[in-house]
Amino acid sequence: MQMTTSKTAIAIAVALLLGACGSDDDDDEPEVLNQKPSWLGTISTASYDGTSDDLLTAGLGTSGLAAAAPPAYNDPANPTARELRRNAIFANYRAVLDIAANSGYGTLYGPNVNAAGVATNGSGMVAGTEYLAYTDDGTGRQNVTLMVQVPNGFDPVNPCIVTGTSSGSRGVYGAIGSAGEWGLKNNCAVAYADKGSGTGLYAFEDDSVNGLNGVRTSRTSAGKDALFAPELTDAQRTAFAQQYPGRVAFKHAHSQLNPEKDWGKVTLQAVEFAFYVLNEKYGVVARDNTNRIVRFTPANTLTIASSISNGAGSALLAAEQDTTGLIDAVAATEPQIQPNRTSGYTVRQGGVNVASQGLPLLDYSSYAALYQPCLVAGGAGRCASLVAKGLLTGNDLASRQADARARLRAYGWTADAEPLQASHALTNILVAVTYVNAYGKFSVTDNVCGFSWGTADATGSPIPLTAATLASSFATQNGIVGTPIYEQSVGGAKLYSLGVSPSTGVEDQALDGFLCLRSLATGIDPETGAALTGDQAAQSARVRAGMAEVQATGNLRGKPALIVSGRSDALIPVNHASRAYVGLNAAVEGSSSKLRYVEVTNANHFDSFSNALPTLVVPLHPYLFRALDAVYANLKNSATALPPSQVVHTVTRASNAVPITAANLPPFAAAPGASAITVSSTTVNVPD
Repeated sequence: MQMTTSKTAIAIAVALLLGACGSDDDDDEPEVLNQKPSWLGTISTASYDGTSDDLLTAGLGTSGLAAAAPPAYNDPANPTARELRRNAIFANYRAVLDIAANSGYGTLYGPNVNAAGVATNGSGMVAGTEYLAYTDDGTGRQNVTLMVQVPNGFDPVNPCIVTGTSSGSRGVYGAIGSAGEWGLKNNCAVAYADKGSGTGLYAFEDDSVNGLNGVRTSRTSAGKDALFAPELTDAQRTAFAQQYPGRVAFKHAHSQLNPEKDWGKVTLQAVEFAFYVLNEKYGVVARDNTNRIVRFTPANTLTIASSISNGAGSALLAAEQDTTGLIDAVAATEPQIQPNRTSGYTVRQGGVNVASQGLPLLDYSSYAALYQPCLVAGGAGRCASLVAKGLLTGNDLASRQADARARLRAYGWTADAEPLQASHALTNILVAVTYVNAYGKFSVTDNVCGFSWGTADATGSPIPLTAATLASSFATQNGIVGTPIYEQSVGGAKLYSLGVSPSTGVEDQALDGFLCLRSLATGIDPETGAALTGDQAAQSARVRAGMAEVQATGNLRGKPALIVSGRSDALIPVNHASRAYVGLNAAVEGSSSKLRYVEVTNANHFDSFSNALPTLVVPLHPYLFRALDAVYANLKNSATALPPSQVVHTVTRASNAVPITAANLPPFAAAPGASAITVSSTTVNVPD
């Protein structure tokens, strides 16, 4: 293994500390013992043979992951932990990849495509051992799930670790198909974390929770081992269940901990867990015949922080917060990252300053939650109510929708994202309601801005989740459970999309509720422009304090880093996230920065659109693996430079009947020429 000079020096120092330069049988040599971190709970371990079951595909293989339906449970009312794991991997793998015909699955990516990018006839199963545990402060309230997968091909002579913090609000298997797959194929240990969000579903009627392995039990039986249980007395639980039957709580929104503030921390803890596991597995037994001697350290092990979306943001935050050298580099795609300021740097595209830059997630998602619903089929009511409140112009639906699109562009979305705006309406609604609750650390019983959570029948009336849905929730839920129920709808509670606002009397997708959420995110009444007062001002102060807790500094501590994002991203606009972060990093690290940024045209946040909209969208996933390959090569040999910052111009298809090939997805250019993204002082220049 080739290392940089500074890393070699550290390795030598550690080797001396461990007595590596002395005689193997010298009893006077100091022994550095492997110690379990104090914050780590009981570890469960399972080994998989790579034939009947495995780390990557849960025994399903390439073809099984592409099946039309998930595997059936032997008893749907009582799925086993192993069945839940299998179906969780099935759901999470497919959630972040496009596995449709002609999508590139099985040819450009997928379990059967080896580390060199060559498609094989194999199943892609990976034998190895999986370790699961909670990190917690002793209260049982945090219970962040950590997982380490060690493939049988792990090479102790060339050790490596890759992080796979989950995307979205997903559980611990959320990065299995992204950073996890790359790590396993490259014989690295993979360190996963669910970020303190995950699939913690709580049902009021039966007081049931998920355990670490997903199996449901009562809150009493689970005790401190529940994945999530709200801080409620039994009397409070009963009263809420009676007043709001069928509603649910979930961890990301209702833990009252603002888990995002710890996403960097838990990613670092996952790396520490991986070091502990590796030293227990491969370390020599100490003289006490009980403990293991530390063999792997940050000085002799390559560690890459990686993942996509929220997980990618977590990787960047972990690198910023890494004061002990746990992480060597970062490879991240489409990061949800929030710069701690909007000024002090400038983002330009095509020589023109962008309309808006560096805004927080809840700011732009709550803005999108007002205007994107106007663009969907059935959005006429939302458009009309926005016009009535002076927040939109136009005399007919077409002109109103044109104004909505113009407002979104002016708020920082790229023109390339415009065709995808309507398709992201539901996602931004889920984000707005979830994150207001999370940042404000509100209780589920607060029903902030009139919203609760649950499911509904065809009329929009709330109904309870079925017993089978609860039983399988660990495998099927993406961490945001159900959809918002608007409790203040005229005539009674309704699914938000059928909600009638009290101020308008119109079925406008609960506009009043989303105006309320918008006001909490900004501290300003969106109709009048006046500062909030009273209880609403107090709620907003809580929300905005939570928003401040999650912001990034831009200081990557000189670590090599490669960020890749899609220019068409309509969920996490590049002007507010990736481009702005590059600008912030330039302002903070200056010439010492080793950050590179690649922007891919026709790529967006969700690869599934490459099948639904083949003339507009290509998958971004292959570029994650290319980024990881590039960063890994740079770490192995510093003479292998990271690709320069650039725009990669992809080629879309005429239809989804045309297979995606490598010709659609050009590689990173060693000399991008006119496509180069440049950083001049604190100005980021992105060419068209």
